[in-house]
Amino acid sequence: MNINVGDNKMELNGRDDLKRPLLEPSDSVCVTIPEPIDKLEKKRTVMFKIGNIKCASCVTSIESVLGEINGVESVSVSPIHGHAAIEYVPKLVNPKIIKETIEDAGFPVKEFSEQQIAVCRLRIKGMACTSCSESLERALKFLDGVKKAVVGLALEEAKVHFDPNVTDSDRIIEAIEDAGFGADLISSGNEANKVHLKLEGVSSVEDMNSIKSYLESAIGVNHVEMDLEEKRATVNYDPDFTGPRSIIEAVQEVAHGSYKASLYIPPRQRETEQHHEINNYRNQFLLSCLFSVPLFIFSMVLPMLPPFGDWLEYKIYNMFTVGLLLRWVLCTPVQFIVGRRFYKGSYHALRLKSANMDVLVAMGTNAAYFYSVYVAIKSLSSYTFKGQDFFETSAMLISFILLGKYLEVLAKGKTSDALAKLTDLAPDSACLLILDDDGNVVSEVAISTQLIQRNDIIKIIPGEKVPVDGIVIDGQSYVNESMITGEAQPIAKKPGDKVIGGTMNENGCLLVKATHVGSETALSQIVQLVEAAQLARAPIQKIADRISRFFVPAIVLTAFITWLGWLIPGVIGIYPKHWIPKGMDKFELALQFGISVLVVACPCALGLATPTAVMVATGKGASLGVLIKGGNALEKAHKVKAIVFDKTGTLTVGKPEVVNVMLFSSMSMEDFCDVAIAAEANSQHPIAKAFLEHARKLRQKIESNRQSNNQHVTEAKDFEVHPGTGVSGKVGDKMVLVGNKRLMQTYNVTVGPEIEGYISEHEQQARTCVLVSIDGKIAGAFAVTDPVKPEAKNVILYLRSMGISSIMVTGDNWATATAIAKEVGIEKVIAETDPIGKADRIKDLQMRGLTVAMVGDGINDSPALVAADVGMAIGAGTDVAIEAADIVLIKSNLEDVVTAIDLSRKTISRIWLNYVWALGYNILGVPVAAGILYPFTGVRLPPWLAGACMAASSLSVVCSSLLLQSYRKSWVFQDTKRGHSHRSKST
Repeated sequence: MNINVGDNKMELNGRDDLKRPLLEPSDSVCVTIPEPIDKLEKKRTVMFKIGNIKCASCVTSIESVLGEINGVESVSVSPIHGHAAIEYVPKLVNPKIIKETIEDAGFPVKEFSEQQIAVCRLRIKGMACTSCSESLERALKFLDGVKKAVVGLALEEAKVHFDPNVTDSDRIIEAIEDAGFGADLISSGNEANKVHLKLEGVSSVEDMNSIKSYLESAIGVNHVEMDLEEKRATVNYDPDFTGPRSIIEAVQEVAHGSYKASLYIPPRQRETEQHHEINNYRNQFLLSCLFSVPLFIFSMVLPMLPPFGDWLEYKIYNMFTVGLLLRWVLCTPVQFIVGRRFYKGSYHALRLKSANMDVLVAMGTNAAYFYSVYVAIKSLSSYTFKGQDFFETSAMLISFILLGKYLEVLAKGKTSDALAKLTDLAPDSACLLILDDDGNVVSEVAISTQLIQRNDIIKIIPGEKVPVDGIVIDGQSYVNESMITGEAQPIAKKPGDKVIGGTMNENGCLLVKATHVGSETALSQIVQLVEAAQLARAPIQKIADRISRFFVPAIVLTAFITWLGWLIPGVIGIYPKHWIPKGMDKFELALQFGISVLVVACPCALGLATPTAVMVATGKGASLGVLIKGGNALEKAHKVKAIVFDKTGTLTVGKPEVVNVMLFSSMSMEDFCDVAIAAEANSQHPIAKAFLEHARKLRQKIESNRQSNNQHVTEAKDFEVHPGTGVSGKVGDKMVLVGNKRLMQTYNVTVGPEIEGYISEHEQQARTCVLVSIDGKIAGAFAVTDPVKPEAKNVILYLRSMGISSIMVTGDNWATATAIAKEVGIEKVIAETDPIGKADRIKDLQMRGLTVAMVGDGINDSPALVAADVGMAIGAGTDVAIEAADIVLIKSNLEDVVTAIDLSRKTISRIWLNYVWALGYNILGVPVAAGILYPFTGVRLPPWLAGACMAASSLSVVCSSLLLQSYRKSWVFQDTKRGHSHRSKST
């Protein structure tokens, strides 16, 4: 078999082969300047605020002038906010030169700041409630060099932005440990592509240093870490220059093959940590039961059985009995060995001037334990003293809390099930084709997916999963992309088509050239996006944060008041003596009520109410093809009352077709096609592409009829894009305009009655008319139709039933826009507007008090997506639109607009239900624990039972959030036989 990878059509190489599908650096469009710079040189980044950026061509101009500067390594420009980030080598260039270069290009620099910000993610251990996450955030923000820190309670992770010139990840971990929590580094900003290797033949530090030095000198290797004890190496690399197999070969070249290297796949840290935490709580609970169960039997069961009760009441010395001694001995290990976690948590919380669940538990158990010790000592020193000890209360309280935490971590582990399923979509191995210099297949090798490098040729047989993103270079098949897009219908693939890692090849054999590997694949970016969303806090979380600040102090004060409220009336004799249980006195009864109040209150449930629901919802949304970028977007979506839809590519299929071409001059069709092709050749608009395809076919047909093939098209000069209206340029010595009627009016081109009639006739049929003017006169026109998406009408109808109004905004003419709107059922239309005008219309709606969502797919929609309260980008749209959006609809299906809003509503409802569980439980539980029912019913809540209730409250909130896993999409279908639509909505 010969695979012609040298063919220009198939020579798709680097990052431009496959459009970056979903995740890009925030607010930026990255362009790498391919100038070789010594990788060992220290680099810095300077941030600019640039004015007068109006369109994509402005961005291109800035990037091109900066790319010519020696020492500038990469440029990132945001056309939306006017921000630019330039990475440079200080030895070769400085920020002043960069600033002057931008200004010389005609773009004013308003402000700039030189900075280098790194990001790291860390796994946090030991957080109990929202007070823990808040106190840890404060501790991190006080650390020199830390710019921003976000701590996620449910995800048990922290994301820290810091200046690497001031601090590093090791110091951040030390600060976390000083705050009383454990921390493990998950990743840092430069670890996007790394490979773990197992080394053989290595026995000394010298061997390790030899390998490290050789690897660090290799092209594309950024960083090397060696572990002599485990005989492992971790290598960070640039996939543009090298890959895992090349690195393994480099190791084996050291010392002429004395060393061997193989791929090492470390266990998944998240799963390992969860498993460790579950085992830890289980073991602690079982250890606690080892003492608590006998203690409960000695305290509650045996005293009721006469022979054993008499033996337990046997006095060892004075009033000190055998039962009291056994209870003391059994309780002490539980209090100070099993329960030391509460002491540690309390110490660190109080040291940070905070208070959490550990403080409440420590106070309650200490009150019970040390009062019992007082009773024991008093019994030893008195002949007549009779007191009730609470040793069983302390031990059973700790046991029930540990049981609750054990069940809670089991349930919390399931909140990330959807994310784990996404991660598991990629196959473990792939079939690599080894080619010779002529493109002939020499052999086939089965390798780990992690060893695939860019430009590798992978063979995928029927029934196998696609291992990485790539381009089909040979073969035809149908690929089931439902795992990524949710689209059940298999999609035909042929040479030149893109495939996504994790999807299933159905029937044919495909040869795929890898274009995106490692962290660059669509699947990896989806996972990264969902993880980032789960870490971000929803605004509704602020309710819990505010309450948690005074929750614990308020409970401590309530417990103290409860104790005094029962002790003082008892001493004075306000309530009758028969209220006091047998074997107790007034002080002990008051103490029990006070301890019950301390332990019944649970700040954990309050802190888990929002993040657990957001975790489940974002994971579920990703599995349904709706990527939600954080809790903020998830919360805002439920408030949406108006949705603004772009027309082309959003309500319509986005693949226009030319249905008619008309000449209005004596120019031949051949010349007309030549001029129009030259003018439109550089345009990226869908209509321009449709016309180019049609004009070229028409031109070929004309040439074939003349039996000649002399297609020489002059390139347009001074090409300029006019957003929302068209393009202009010079073809030879002719000034050519291609666009709508507004463009012609701008250039004072007369549109005669004949042309007006042509436009009106086609616009009434929902067709867009594009005029071609040459030297100020209309030479011809063509009509383009773009079919409406089949689901559009039902989606608009369904949104109306949800109380959401739909508006269409487009740069197209009024007649075409009105015809499309009428077809899909939209009543309000805004037409003939430019990108800034779209954003202004959204702001007008917001001024009326409406929460507005924008659904779009193009660069021209980006300002509107940013201006809207919720921006929704079609997954097949441009990278800039996807970056600007809050929600990405991967399948490009409008039904997912409904899914996004409905999922948001369900999630917010679930969060409020969680708050009702958490707050309602405390509102009801605290008064009962304080003894409000005792005078009337004789019902009181013993401390150990109060502890069980506290544990149950957290578990109930997590389980409530887990119910979102059962969410099913709201859907709409058309009953074509009966001619009307049906709407169905699952709960």
